[in-house]
Amino acid sequence: MRLARRVAAVLLASVLALTVTSCAGATRSAPSLDPNKKVRVTVWAWDSTIERAAQRFNKANPNVSVTVTNADTTTDQYQALNRALQTGKGVPDAAQIEYYALPEFASRDAVKDLSDYGAKGYKDFYTPGTWNSVNLDNKVYALPLDSGPMALFYNKEVFDAAGVDRAPATWEEYYQAARKIRAIGKYITSDAGDPGFFDSMVWQAGGQPFSTHRKKVAINLTDDAGTQRWTAYWQRMIDEDLIDTRTVEWSNDWDRGLSDGTIASVLAGGWLPHSLLSDVPQGAGRFRVAQTPTWEPGGTQNSENGGSTLSIMRTTSDEKAAAAYKFMDYATHDSEGIRGRVLDGAFPADNDTLGSAEFLDQTTLTTPDGGVSEYFGGQKFNQVLSQAARNVLPNHQFLPYEIHARSAFGSTAGAAFRRETTLVNGVRSWQDELIAYAKQQGYQVS
Repeated sequence: MRLARRVAAVLLASVLALTVTSCAGATRSAPSLDPNKKVRVTVWAWDSTIERAAQRFNKANPNVSVTVTNADTTTDQYQALNRALQTGKGVPDAAQIEYYALPEFASRDAVKDLSDYGAKGYKDFYTPGTWNSVNLDNKVYALPLDSGPMALFYNKEVFDAAGVDRAPATWEEYYQAARKIRAIGKYITSDAGDPGFFDSMVWQAGGQPFSTHRKKVAINLTDDAGTQRWTAYWQRMIDEDLIDTRTVEWSNDWDRGLSDGTIASVLAGGWLPHSLLSDVPQGAGRFRVAQTPTWEPGGTQNSENGGSTLSIMRTTSDEKAAAAYKFMDYATHDSEGIRGRVLDGAFPADNDTLGSAEFLDQTTLTTPDGGVSEYFGGQKFNQVLSQAARNVLPNHQFLPYEIHARSAFGSTAGAAFRRETTLVNGVRSWQDELIAYAKQQGYQVS
C-alpha cells in the first residue's frame, strides 16, 4: 500500500481515455465452476498480500491456478489496463482497483456486475464506507479488499516537546497545536498538494461536491459547504506557514522529515502502520494513533483515504470469471483469507475483523525480518482505527473520471501550495477543468 500511495501521489500521470465496447447485459445467473477442470486466472495487483493470499488459495484449490502480476502501481497499472482494454490484448481476468478509480471503470462497462455471483448479499459484512464505494447504481462492481479510515498518526515526543500534551480532538485544537510545533522549528504535517488528501478532508467536513448517475454528473466545488470549510481552514494553515508545503508526501524527503521529527504527524488511512514501520523505522516507540480531529467538540465524523477492491474484467469468460470470483471471495470474504492478509499487513474492510479481539488487542507490528515492534509504544492502535472505520460518513461519491480529476489537481488547485494562487481560486480552476473534461467525454453536467 505504501509504495502504491507514493507512486499515486508523486507521479499522478494522466490516464489514457478508456474505450470499451459494451458487451451483453448483466449475467442472469452466476456461471458455475467445473471442479474437475483446471482453470487458470490472471490477477493484476500491486499489493503483496494478494500474491501471498493466492499462494494459500492455490494450495487449497487445485482446480484453480491464480497468478498475480504486478503490472506497476496504481496510476501506472490503470494506464496499462486501459491500453489492454483498448487493444483487447493482455487483459487480466481480475484487477485491483482503488475505490476512487472504480466508478471510472464501472461507468465504461469495463468490469462485471458481481450481483449474480452472490456479492449482493454481502452488504452487512463490510463497513458502510467500503460497501458504498463498490455498490454503484445498485450494482456491485467489486469486493472490498481493504480500507483506509482516516486517523492522526503523531510523534508524541515532538508533541510533548512543543507543549502539546494530548492529540488534538478538534480542528481548532489542531491549529493551536500546529502553532506550538512551528514555534520549535517543526511542522505539524506536510501537504504539497495531494488530491487524495484534499478529497478525504472535504469528505470528512461533510462535503459532497460530486454526484454521479450513469452519464450525468454534478460538480459543485465552489459552493459545496464542506469544500468551502476545508479550503478556508487549510488556506489559513498555508498562510501562517503551519504546514510544510514543500516536502512531497511519500517521498524520501518526507521519510526523513518523519524520521527526524521535522514533520510531526500524518493524517492518513488505517493502512499506514506497516508503511511507517517499513519506511520510518526510527519512529518506533515514538508514534501514537488518534482519531481525526472533528469540526465540533465531541464529533465523530470521519472519511476514508485509500483502500482498494478486486474486480472482474468484463472481457473475462464465464469460466474464468467463476474461478476469479472464488479467489476474490477467499481473499475478501473468507475469514481465513482475510486473516492471512491482515497478518501480512492489510487493513481490513469487514466488520468481523474490525471487531475481533485478536485485531483490537494488537500492540505490535511484524518487522520484515519476522521480529516484532511496539511501533506505537504499546498502544492498542487498532482500537482507534477500528472506531475510525465505523465513523466514516456514508454516501460519498467520486467522479466517473476521478483518475483524470486527480491528475489535473496539481496544475489547478495544487498551485496554491506553491503560493501561485489561493486555494479558493485554485479549486475554482479545478472545477472549470473538470466541467470541460466531462463535456468532452460526453457527460451531462450540472
